[in-house]
Amino acid sequence: MTTSIARAASAMALACVAALSWPALAQQAQRISITTGGTGGVYYPLGGGMANVLSKHVPGLQVTAEVTGGSVDNLKLIGSGKAEVGFTMVDAALDAAHGVDKFKGGKVATKTLMVLYPNRMQVVTVEGTGINSMADLKGKRVSTGSPGSGVEVVALRMLEAMGLDPKKDIKQERLGASESVNAIKDRKIDAFFWIGGVPTAALTDLAATPGVKMKLLDHAELADAMNKKYGPLYIKATIPPGSYAGQDKPVAIIDVWNILVATDKMSDKMAYDIVKTLFEKKAELVAVHKEAENIDLKNQTVQTPVPFHPGAAKYLAEHGINVH
Repeated sequence: MTTSIARAASAMALACVAALSWPALAQQAQRISITTGGTGGVYYPLGGGMANVLSKHVPGLQVTAEVTGGSVDNLKLIGSGKAEVGFTMVDAALDAAHGVDKFKGGKVATKTLMVLYPNRMQVVTVEGTGINSMADLKGKRVSTGSPGSGVEVVALRMLEAMGLDPKKDIKQERLGASESVNAIKDRKIDAFFWIGGVPTAALTDLAATPGVKMKLLDHAELADAMNKKYGPLYIKATIPPGSYAGQDKPVAIIDVWNILVATDKMSDKMAYDIVKTLFEKKAELVAVHKEAENIDLKNQTVQTPVPFHPGAAKYLAEHGINVH
């Protein structure tokens, strides 16, 4: 009898401990951050949508989206262990993998989670600046993108392909999308580079500003020289007419694909859960920004310079896509 009472008491005690432990375990949800970009671009709202979707649908995972300078910053934050997931363009990811250009301080070990959508280079000016073509940028006040951004990487490569030195041949500013729009409205700059989804909120705002006629410059012809030097990263493409208010003709541009990368230390299960959830809840992402429509299984075979995470590869293999 005594033994039975002791066993019962012991069982009750264990049950109490377990009951007390559940709230503590619930509070110990894994927290990760997605590094994005500036508030005027596409990375930030889409990253915020991803954070909400993952926090809502992956048990035990809490995700936040962080404002950053963009691709270069994101890769460096992952490399330093300050972030787990980040948006990046493929050219910046390739540089990080090899430890060159902006990453001369050391290689960054990341893995691809998924191919996202093509980033679209938009070289923006307004009527009254005297700029009608890329050649007219010489001698003008031009923003090449914020420090630590993929915009800056591509902008400088485009200027190089044109034979222009950003330190000598233009009056260089280094501003993000929203800051560039405000500066061009105030006539503090004459043009700016921006690479992001279409439409980009900041550019939509500029195009809709009364008394301002926004112009996008053709530049697709620069892709050949850029690919010759840096590899097949840059794709000739077109922004269709009507993408922005007052845009009445197509614009010949350069596309660079975006990828979502993770630290190589991420567990296979977490990578699998992230990729599975983002594909299955794609409609919730499209509701945040229409560029999410391009997050498609068929696009996962687009060349990425960073190997896929084993957890991501497992999900894709289940859908007949071999990325090894």
